[in-house]
Amino acid sequence: MKKLKPHVKDFIKRADMLLLALCLICSVFGIVVISSATASFETSRYVVVQTASMLLGIGLFILLTVIDVDILASKWAVLVIFEIIIVTLLLTPMGYADDTGNRAWLRFGFIGIQPTEVMKIAFIIVMAKHISYLKSYKSLNSTLSVGQLTLHCFLTLGYIVAISKDMGSALVFLFIFIIMLFAAGVKLYWFLIGLAGTAAVTPFFWTKVLNQRYRDRILSPYDASIDAEGYGIRWQSNQSKLALASGQLKGSGLYQGKQTQSEALPEKQTDFIFSVIGEELGMIACLFVFLLLLAIIGRCIYIGVKSQNDLSMLVCMGVAGSLIFQTFENIGMCIGIAPIIGITLPFLSYGGSSMLSSLALVGLVSGVKYRPKPKRFRSYH
Repeated sequence: MKKLKPHVKDFIKRADMLLLALCLICSVFGIVVISSATASFETSRYVVVQTASMLLGIGLFILLTVIDVDILASKWAVLVIFEIIIVTLLLTPMGYADDTGNRAWLRFGFIGIQPTEVMKIAFIIVMAKHISYLKSYKSLNSTLSVGQLTLHCFLTLGYIVAISKDMGSALVFLFIFIIMLFAAGVKLYWFLIGLAGTAAVTPFFWTKVLNQRYRDRILSPYDASIDAEGYGIRWQSNQSKLALASGQLKGSGLYQGKQTQSEALPEKQTDFIFSVIGEELGMIACLFVFLLLLAIIGRCIYIGVKSQNDLSMLVCMGVAGSLIFQTFENIGMCIGIAPIIGITLPFLSYGGSSMLSSLALVGLVSGVKYRPKPKRFRSYH
């Protein structure tokens, strides 16, 4: 124990304990809300799984803090193979389709894993390695470099969508990619070219790739004529907004929300956990959660800006990008201004894979603070 004590003190001193504290406050708050959201289910499984996932996530946070991200990035080929394998496993009998039709889960007995959550960690590290290599040894803004990075991203996204049909997760990866390119210093004209290209292919994608249900889901927050009676596509959104509105400023109290406890609110422990917070704890709690998540995102960006090399900076920005998209998309879904695409609220929504992934990602950021490097340091092989 005496031999271990100096190492613990050193870890506490060098790791980002503020980031860990913010994440644990958010996670514990989420477990309390999940307990209320699932009270009518007559099982404590959700609370047990979420608590166990948080504890395992703390272990991953510690592990990824002490492991040098440069070492992980130097094994980029292994990480790419891992990405391919874990998504391909969805095609095996272990692959499991949820009620949306997305084949997005792996089942190992009673344990379920969402591969895209695990894959997100590898994607950020590998993309950071690719961008930082091109920035250091090539011309980042050359057509060849931007083309390589775009191909890297869209091959990953295409593989995810082709196998899992999970458009929501693919959008998270796309947003991470855009944020990392911006942080790396890719010129504005490349983003404008990308925007023009997106506009050009959107009509084909809209009419030939997306079916009518997907199109209705995307347009429903902005077109009141879609499911005007509110019993189809708009039903989940309507119930969510009703729950939020009924909570007013202070909420009806834990275990007291009419929408939540009557089970009128769908997916209340996962996609719509923010609506449960709004109904039972009120607008004040919603604001608290939003500011807490902004603080976590801000801390990731701060550590990235203060980092001493491009790879570390890009990893931090990739993590921040993931948290930004999930936070704003999930809250947007709950308040009815964004399409419902099954995105969890980081650290708060029920889901072992989501909790483990979120704590692992911030562990990478903590590792950047834990091991600052001089600007002259390079680890490319």
